[in-house]
Amino acid sequence: MAEFVSLGGRSEILAFDAATLALEPDMPPTLPLSLALPARSLTILDTVGPARAARFADLACGLAEPTSGRVRFLGRDWRGLDADSANAMRGRIGRLVGDGAWIDYLSVLDNILLPQLHHTERREEALKNDAAMLARAFGLPGVPLARPSALDDDDLHRAALVRAFLGRPQLIILERATQRLYPEIMEPLVNAIRAARDRGAAVLWLALEREVWGDASLPATMRLRLVGGRLVEGHRAA
Repeated sequence: MAEFVSLGGRSEILAFDAATLALEPDMPPTLPLSLALPARSLTILDTVGPARAARFADLACGLAEPTSGRVRFLGRDWRGLDADSANAMRGRIGRLVGDGAWIDYLSVLDNILLPQLHHTERREEALKNDAAMLARAFGLPGVPLARPSALDDDDLHRAALVRAFLGRPQLIILERATQRLYPEIMEPLVNAIRAARDRGAAVLWLALEREVWGDASLPATMRLRLVGGRLVEGHRAA
């Protein structure tokens, strides 16, 4: 029987329905997991390891498939979507990728704007203004115009946060959100999460950092750990 964890009472943004997940090569998949993330929620999940976090994020985005069960985004099973429809749906997801995933022949600004220009009809100038505001909030003087290889790791991470939150996504997935920048990044990060939740987004924070788990002030709806193929529930908050 599948484990079920529900944040209940609000419309679902992301749902795992009795899904067994292959998170590591040459290792058995998880037990069937059921997890529902509604609008305006913040779920902090420790997958125990960065590679597992990246794989979990891929599954949430429909870039990988469960070995059984379903993963649904906005009520639609990723496996039932054609390639064009799936790509359009991913345009509603903001993701902070653990390894950066930058295209180095493009500027950082172009990297940040590219998903929005592809998936939305918003004017480029409006997107640039929003990106600049987010950049300043995350501690940058503006959106960098250099190529990714020209930036130090900390500034590149701040720029990756800008990319994840730009465009009012309905689901935001964060991998290694505070790496090397704890604790100074926490206040702007929590503020950005709060604003996204207020707009109706769900946030999935794949947190590996001990400091994040020890911070009881974080307004998480639920904290979970993936241990022994099961979801172990931590404490609830706001």
